[in-house]
Amino acid sequence: MVSIPKYYEGKNVLITGATGFMGKVLLEKLLRSCPTVKAVYVLVRQKAGQAPRARIMDMINCKLFDRLRDEQPGFAEKIVAVSSDLTQPELDLSKEDQDILADCINIVFHCAATIRFNEPLKDAMQLNVLATQKMVALAHRMKQLEVFIHVSTAYANCDRAVIEEVVYPPPVDYKKLIDSLEWMDDKLINLITPKLIGDRPNTYTYTKALAEYLVQQECGNLNVAIVRPSIVGASWKEPFPGWIDNFNGPSGIFIAAGKGILRTMRASNNAVADLVPVDVVINTTLAAAWYSGSQRYTRPKSVLVYNCTTGGINPFHWGEVEYHVISTFKRNPLEQAFRRPNVNLTSNHLINQYWIAVSHKAPAFLYDLYLRITGRPPRMMKTITRLHKAMMVLEYFTSHSWEWNTDNVAMLMSQLCVEDRKIFNFDVRQLHWAEYMENYCMGTKKYVLNEELSGLPAARKHLNKLRNIRYAFNTILVVLIWRVFIARSQMARNIWYFVVSLCFKFLSYFRASSTMKY
Repeated sequence: MVSIPKYYEGKNVLITGATGFMGKVLLEKLLRSCPTVKAVYVLVRQKAGQAPRARIMDMINCKLFDRLRDEQPGFAEKIVAVSSDLTQPELDLSKEDQDILADCINIVFHCAATIRFNEPLKDAMQLNVLATQKMVALAHRMKQLEVFIHVSTAYANCDRAVIEEVVYPPPVDYKKLIDSLEWMDDKLINLITPKLIGDRPNTYTYTKALAEYLVQQECGNLNVAIVRPSIVGASWKEPFPGWIDNFNGPSGIFIAAGKGILRTMRASNNAVADLVPVDVVINTTLAAAWYSGSQRYTRPKSVLVYNCTTGGINPFHWGEVEYHVISTFKRNPLEQAFRRPNVNLTSNHLINQYWIAVSHKAPAFLYDLYLRITGRPPRMMKTITRLHKAMMVLEYFTSHSWEWNTDNVAMLMSQLCVEDRKIFNFDVRQLHWAEYMENYCMGTKKYVLNEELSGLPAARKHLNKLRNIRYAFNTILVVLIWRVFIARSQMARNIWYFVVSLCFKFLSYFRASSTMKY
């Protein structure tokens, strides 16, 4: 087979969701590593009065595209912004744009979706299922189409312990559900949602499962592949290590931990944290399109599914995540931290609630009280409330482990030539987690919070100040406990003296034992 860059040569590519986290990386990688691609059409809706083309121009001015800008100064000429709204009939495409896409597109990457876990079912269906149905319908009109790639999630079937690289039938007929949601009011939909999603934790995973089945059922003679990434994190290597641009998923939790706001979290230390770098996902996606497109005449017509995960190949656990996040932010602290970084992971609900009250709500209340006294508006309780909502969404994923089959990913890797394995590397066996997590945390500092490394000395000084405040507070607390509870009670004093004398006896015993050995 031809190499991956050679396959994309002269091709017209269509991307949905190009303004999202993964979509940006896909666009950048495609243009940089396949420089002879003819054009990349991106479906973009008007937002806040800004036209689609203007949105794309703003987007490509970010740091993610710096390397591409240096290597190919005129890359923007290949990007064609097409005005579209995936929630509207016929994707809100003009007749002219429909005809253009139908005539010239060779490859489709359907990445657009709502990633809000708690999205109302009707909205999640609109963006994740109905939009996919419209994209498949548009793909059927494309005369030159070679492959249609649908980006799903590895958690679409998280109600199963073992997840194969196959499309599973959903618990309900998606067509009947679409028809029912048209006449149901929001109150009724919210009432039946828990029953519909069953063992799945949210509407996101449920609707992504429906979308997969829809693609399989309605693709007809289209050449289709599905890529299922797990928890997508910062970049591993490309275009540079640690790039991240949002608070979604674990990134917001890492920042909260680094700021000292997050002190406790319900999670299993031994549960596998199936993080996958965004560049690994994009390389897999581009390779999947290459393989299916190159083999479209010889391979049997079936939907290939790729579980793009790390847990079964290079496992990393939530306890290890916590250790590396905290150690990184202690060495390289975030500016204006609220407290010194320290997080307690527990799988026990009652213990977690206790620590939330002691380590989250009580300090937040006292800090807001201080702000009120000093004439400033309180904000910490609102921050804690938002943080708790984010943690509740992630609890299901930080408390469970899954086993994903990755045979198709291994097969895909084996098809790559030596050069393509270097340029489109998705071999997570090479991933060194300690180095990756440090780059990830530093990426949140540099690219999400826009903190310069020159501010590290001041941040370290602030962290030392917080440590001294903590020591002083603990000392005062011990003195108060002594004065209030122990010094005033003979029984308490007797217990105290007994405990102290016992400690001295143990120390004397160990000292004597060590002397005799010497």
